[in-house]
Amino acid sequence: MEYIRKRIAVIAIFIIAISSAGVHGKVISETGAAPAPAVVQTDQGAVRGVVRNEVLEFRGIPYAAAPTGERRWALPQPASTWIGVRNASQFGRACPQVARFGLTEASNEEDCLSINVSVPRVRKPGEKLPVIFWIHGGAFIGGASNLYRSDALVKDGRVIVVTANYRLGVFGFMPYPAFAAEHNGAYGLEDQRAAMRWVQRNIAAFGGNPGNVTVAGESAGAGSICVHLSSPEGVTGLFQKAIVQSAGCLFQFPSVAEGEKLGIKVATNPALGCTNPATALQCLRQAPVQALLEAGRIAAGSSVMSFSPTIGSQSVRRSTSDAVETGALVKVPIILGGTRDELRLYVGYDQQAGRWVTHENYREALQKAYGSTPQELQRQVPEKVAQQYALTDSISAASLLGSVMSNFTPLVGINNCLYLHTGDQFSRFMPVYQFEFADRNAPVLGVSIPAKPDPKMELGAVHSSELNYLFPNMSNTSKIDAPDLAPASQELADKMVAYWTSFAWTGKPHAVGAPTWPRYKGTDTVMLLDTGRIRAYNASKQHQCSFWKSLYPDQLGG
Repeated sequence: MEYIRKRIAVIAIFIIAISSAGVHGKVISETGAAPAPAVVQTDQGAVRGVVRNEVLEFRGIPYAAAPTGERRWALPQPASTWIGVRNASQFGRACPQVARFGLTEASNEEDCLSINVSVPRVRKPGEKLPVIFWIHGGAFIGGASNLYRSDALVKDGRVIVVTANYRLGVFGFMPYPAFAAEHNGAYGLEDQRAAMRWVQRNIAAFGGNPGNVTVAGESAGAGSICVHLSSPEGVTGLFQKAIVQSAGCLFQFPSVAEGEKLGIKVATNPALGCTNPATALQCLRQAPVQALLEAGRIAAGSSVMSFSPTIGSQSVRRSTSDAVETGALVKVPIILGGTRDELRLYVGYDQQAGRWVTHENYREALQKAYGSTPQELQRQVPEKVAQQYALTDSISAASLLGSVMSNFTPLVGINNCLYLHTGDQFSRFMPVYQFEFADRNAPVLGVSIPAKPDPKMELGAVHSSELNYLFPNMSNTSKIDAPDLAPASQELADKMVAYWTSFAWTGKPHAVGAPTWPRYKGTDTVMLLDTGRIRAYNASKQHQCSFWKSLYPDQLGG
C-alpha cells in the first residue's frame, strides 16, 4: 500500500505540471528539454506554481515570519514550515506604505515578507540557470515585488528572476534610540539579506545556480545594493554580480544618530505619544500600522530622502565612500547608470501639485536647489548655475530645471555626474559597465507620473522610465497596465533584456546585432541606450560634469 501511495503522489505531481502547462499555453519545444516542475520542494515545504505570460511563477512564498508584535523592529525570523503543497499562485501583500503622488497603492499589511520565483517553462535536464535577484524601488517608503512582470527577462534571457518584499519607511529604515544598536534603522536591509539567504538555500530546487546570482535594483533598490556592496560582512557569498540602476553609490547617507532625530519625531507624534524612553519601544510595537504610517509621513515632510539607509550600525558599518577609500567592497562585475532626465519626474510631480516653475521664478528655484548651505552661498553657486543653464525659448523652465538637477544635485543620489564619479571609483576595484538610458519616447504619463493634471513640461527619459523596457507594462501599480512600447522602443527593450541577461550569465553584457558594450574606462565609454543610437559616448560632456566638479569637488572628486 505504501508503494502504491507513493506512486499515486508522483503521478499527481506529474499531472499538475502537465495540466498547468496545457491550460496556460503550449510548452515550447526544445531539444532535450522538459517542462519545469510545477511543484517544487523548498526547505519550508512544497509550493505549486502557475504559468502566466509563458513563464512558471511561484508567488507569495514567505521567506520570514510576519514582523509583528515583538518582531516589529527586530531581525527577520524564520518563516513557519507547512505540510502538503502550498498554492503559490498569488503574490503576497505589499509592506505597509501610504499611496504617493496620486499613483501608487497603499498597504497596511505587516505580514508581507514574501518572495517570488519565475523560471522558464522548459529546462534542459540538469541545467542550472543564473539568477537575477531584483530589489524594488520606491524611495525606501513604497513599492512592492508584485509590480514587476519578469517574463521578458526569463523567456528571452533564460534566467531565473526572484523578487521580494522588504520592510519600508518607519518599519524598515527608521532608527530610534530604543531599537537594538546592532541593526538600528537597517531592518529593511536585513530583510533583503534574509531573502538572499533564502535564495542560497532554495534556488537549486527551482533549477537555479546559487553560485551565479546577480543582485539588481532601481532607485531605492539600487541604493540598497550600494549599501550591500559596502558591507561585505553581511553579504559575502550571496551574489556574484550587481546591477545598479539610478543610484549614485557615493551619495552620503546620514548616520544612525542623525536618523534617530526622525525616529524621535515619529515617536513623539501626538497620535502615538510614545514619549517615555522607558516604555517607548513597547508603545511603538503596540501602535496601529496606519498611525505609524501617518506619523512617518508627517515627520518626513516634503523630502524624498527622509527614510534611507543610515551608517554606523553592524548592519551598515561604513559609507560607500569609506569603503572605496579602504577597499572594503564586495568586488563583483557591475552594470551602473541611470536615465538622462532623471529628476524631471520630481519637477513634474511639483507641477501637478501646483508648484509651477516659470521663467519668472526659475532663478528662485535654482536658489532653493543650490543655495541651501552657507558654502554654496559663499561660492555663489545658484548664480553660476543660472549663468551656465540660461533660459531659452526652446524648453520650458520646468524641464530645464529638471535637466539641471538630473546633471547634478547635492540633495539626492539620483544624478548623472554622481553616477560617473561612482563608476570612476568602482572601476578601480572591479569591472564596471556604465550606461545611460535616453529614450525620450518612453511612456511616462500614467506610468511614472499620473496622466492628469497636465504637468505642462517636456518629461523625456525620467527616473524609472527604463523599467518598462525590462519589465513589460510596468505601471507602478498592481494592474501592470502601462501601454506597450512603440516598435522602435521595443527594439531597444529587446537589446536591453539581452544585455542584462547575458551579464547575469557571464559578467559581460552582450546583445546579438547590437554594438559591443565596452568596459568602463572613463566618461567616453558610457553605453548610450536610445532608439537607433546604441553606442558608447561621452556622458560627462553631455551632463557638463566638469562644471559641476568645479562647484562640488568634495562630492564629485574634482
